[in-house]
Amino acid sequence: MRTVRRLLYREILGATGFVAAAFLGLFFFFDLVDEVDRIGRNGYSVGRALLVCLMQVPGHVYELLPIALLIGAIYALARLAQSSEFTILRTGGLGPRRALVLLTALGLGFVAFTFVIGDVVAPWFERQATLMQATRNGHLNVARGGAWLRDSVRGPDGERRFTVNIGEAHSDGEVAQVRIFEFGPRGELLTRTSAARATVGNDGVWTLEEVQISHWAPDATPRLDADQRLVRHTWQSSLNRSVLAAAVLPLGTMSTAALWRYMTHLADHEQAAQRYEIQFWKRALYPFACLVMLALALPFAYLHGRSGGISLKVFGGIMLGISFVLLNNVMGHLGLLQNWTPWVAASVPSAIYLLLSLGAFSWLVRYR
Repeated sequence: MRTVRRLLYREILGATGFVAAAFLGLFFFFDLVDEVDRIGRNGYSVGRALLVCLMQVPGHVYELLPIALLIGAIYALARLAQSSEFTILRTGGLGPRRALVLLTALGLGFVAFTFVIGDVVAPWFERQATLMQATRNGHLNVARGGAWLRDSVRGPDGERRFTVNIGEAHSDGEVAQVRIFEFGPRGELLTRTSAARATVGNDGVWTLEEVQISHWAPDATPRLDADQRLVRHTWQSSLNRSVLAAAVLPLGTMSTAALWRYMTHLADHEQAAQRYEIQFWKRALYPFACLVMLALALPFAYLHGRSGGISLKVFGGIMLGISFVLLNNVMGHLGLLQNWTPWVAASVPSAIYLLLSLGAFSWLVRYR
């Protein structure tokens, strides 16, 4: 059985590596073409553009690995079936259950590898690439109207709430055009703090520069009570650098743990967190798509060699992979629009394709 395992794993790993390398080369070319128009802005050189494209490779590995595994496994198993090698393995004792166990073990290895790439390697490189692109643009891209955050502090007179608006983000922990609105226990506006720039520490201390603080009298009709200007001002908050990064950086720069922390923060402060909840479950469950892809590929080993050439089967694998990606993305958007349970929206595509693959495998083993 060790020889059989070596044969199957070598064929599948070799084909998967070749398909993944081809996809990564194609995506690297697309990324480089996208960066060409930006070369020369603010000292953005060809070398920096190449470095940014290289930093995006781990993210592409994470996204493409299940599809590359599907196509590579279909090619390897279909080639073994066409040359009758898989038939010989079956007559030598490789039953359907044992074949499924072998591919499951290989799939679990790919699950672990995909999780490490997507949760550790890719977010770090994506963050570095985003920060390098920020030096080219002069600031990070923030949504129109800026990024909005909430915080609260419980004091002797009740709970005070803070709403923070960030107009620009220049780098990790450095922001500009900051506005902080403080509200009292009854929802009355107490202060409005504006700062040209701010630096956010890991301990939640905001160092504001060029500050203007407007104090409002807590009356039934709000009126400006005092106006104060400061060169520098510090503000203690629970909004530390990691929360700020989650608000202004793309989702691709966040690990599963960071997504969990940020969506918990949003829920604690009564902000909409469903988008991040769906992204969290998609990130947590996506590595298990490798198991689904191998389960989809296994029935191709039981097709007779004359029931279509390898190219036709590989084309079918490509269509299966594309349909899985489309369904996965569509379910995420539908879950957000229809307010579905996040883990259900994230897991339905994998569950559907796993059931289809196991059904096709059972039918082929029984009737073919």
